Amino acid sequence: MNGFRSSQRRTNWQSWFHKGVAFLFLATGLFGAASFSLAADQPQWGQRWSRNMVSDEKGLPATFDPETGENIKWSVPLGTETYSSPIVARGCVFIGTNSRGRRDLPHPGEFGVLLCLDQRDGRLRWELIVPKIPGDALRDWPGAGHCSPPTIDGDRVYVVTNRAEVVCLDLDGLSDGNDGPFRDEARHQTPAGQQPTELRPTDADIIWLFDMWAEGCMYPHDSAHSSILIDGDYLYLNTGNGVDRTHRRIPAPDAPSLIVLDKRTGRLIAQDAERIGPRIFHCTWSSPALVDIDGRRLIVFCGGDGVCYAFRALPSGLKPGPVRTLERVWRFDFDPHAPKENVHSYIGNRLVSPSNIKSMPVVVGRRVYLTGGGDIWWGKRKAWLKCVDITGSGDVTRSGLVWSYELQYHCCSTPAVHDGLIFVADCGRMVHCLDAVTGKPYWTHRTGGPIWASTLVADGKVYVGTRRGDFWVFSAGRKKKVLSSVRLGSPITSTATAANGVLYVATFERLYAIARKEAKAAAR
Repeated sequence: MNGFRSSQRRTNWQSWFHKGVAFLFLATGLFGAASFSLAADQPQWGQRWSRNMVSDEKGLPATFDPETGENIKWSVPLGTETYSSPIVARGCVFIGTNSRGRRDLPHPGEFGVLLCLDQRDGRLRWELIVPKIPGDALRDWPGAGHCSPPTIDGDRVYVVTNRAEVVCLDLDGLSDGNDGPFRDEARHQTPAGQQPTELRPTDADIIWLFDMWAEGCMYPHDSAHSSILIDGDYLYLNTGNGVDRTHRRIPAPDAPSLIVLDKRTGRLIAQDAERIGPRIFHCTWSSPALVDIDGRRLIVFCGGDGVCYAFRALPSGLKPGPVRTLERVWRFDFDPHAPKENVHSYIGNRLVSPSNIKSMPVVVGRRVYLTGGGDIWWGKRKAWLKCVDITGSGDVTRSGLVWSYELQYHCCSTPAVHDGLIFVADCGRMVHCLDAVTGKPYWTHRTGGPIWASTLVADGKVYVGTRRGDFWVFSAGRKKKVLSSVRLGSPITSTATAANGVLYVATFERLYAIARKEAKAAAR
């Protein structure tokens, strides 16, 4: 999407990333649908639970033009690099970015910044400002900023900061006072060695904080990225455990890859016991999905070892006690022929290497759709889109595979499944359309730029941006039809989001709110 650093070898697009590493953080829209009327929010990354990048929104434009203002409702500047994706809820638009170019912050230094903007005009409501982790740059890569998209639940905002902290925030910020119990926001936003300053009404209000690194749940690498999944009172999230600066050692081999927190207090409730750590080739950047089928509620999660796991979801109403162990129901090895031992000895090998999964699992019906393959910076140039039956048990590597489709070069994009079709992009500059049942390809299109974002399907259209700075719109059908290509002049790694009659598109440096004239008038 929706945290990566390249090696000493370079291509042009990889060198862009080296000016600020990050995640391919790809958010999308889910909302109800009367044409030009206010529909619904998009309070999390992808559809609730399934992670499918599909929206029921209608009346979205097929093109726009920042130069003339055509179909532009508003736009606001961001930092210099933006890898998070827009999330929309309760009149707010949330987007993570960096602090470079800012002269109005309380302290000098570099920060990750989560912005809360007014949905109507892009005006700042409040912002969460988090200093970078000092010391080793590979624990919080310079320029990457805040990469994780938040998840909104009522008047609470749940998100992972660039320092690998899980925080619960007040939706209203400090404008209505400090709700507590956490009351040390001034110190939290102040770099080490500097004195805190008085908090502003536009600062974030932290309710509680869980520091995954300090609690032994992970070792940070490059950029923290997680999209928190909420199920009742539980928060499910990937920890972001990864390699050290050598890329050949896992400092926290026994740390969990998937944890569960109490959303009310931040208390650690459960974690996996798969000991994925030693097999993590780079980092753990994929976030979980949830499915309820055949009487089983399953948390579907892709580890940094290139394996997709299904765990039994926790029952509601658990009483406080020792940290529980998540029960594994099945496992699917995405690349069973890849090396499984001494995985870091393959760092930099472009022919033979382990595979990893950076995108999210997408659950539709009785199937889960996965993309993965060789690491973009350190692994082989092979990638696939695979369809897996979710109804099995045990090791389903062979029995669960429904079909497999080879992609171009590398892939970190989450697929979108709609009306029997799958739309997915890859780092080989291609957009693909396939049959969701059989994996039969219908069409491909070469965009001219590497794609880290995911496809969003909404209003009969497929939206996706490239790192070249082009935003493409296709017809969402079996026959290829390019509706438009808009040159935005700044790399796009964020996935478009649609909510309340508006399409949100973020480049590295600017967030656009895009709507037809009729929709803009209705939204006033």
